[in-house]
Amino acid sequence: MRLNYEINDNYQVDFKYSYLKKVIKRALKHEKVENAYFSIIFVNEEEIKKINKEYRGIDKVTDVISFALEDSKDTINNDLRILGDIYICIPRMLEQAKNYGHSIKRELSFLTIHGLLHLLGYDHMEKEDEKEMFALQELILNEEGITR
Repeated sequence: MRLNYEINDNYQVDFKYSYLKKVIKRALKHEKVENAYFSIIFVNEEEIKKINKEYRGIDKVTDVISFALEDSKDTINNDLRILGDIYICIPRMLEQAKNYGHSIKRELSFLTIHGLLHLLGYDHMEKEDEKEMFALQELILNEEGITR
């Protein structure tokens, strides 16, 4: 598996997140994805609210937004899948970790996997789809020893 991704730390976090590589590899292995590229962008509340309003018509802060490039049937098939971008709001992630009693590692891993699964075509608009997506997220996190 050739894993190509980059993290753009626009927020300038003061904690380590190198563990994300193993979590991401686990998710891609589950989905049998090889040779994929995507970006993770850490942003503040103002930036995620702006993105949410512009692209989803929702004028409020959210925790994660994904922009999948494979949504279209016009994708180019080559040896490298270009999946898209995941925006994670760091202040919201920190707040949720505290509110849920999770570690930062748990919450950031959860949001990363959640965003990545969206890039891979998962959604949670319908109850059955939500159950499938959330079960897979939990399975991946548990296999990495990142529990509640």
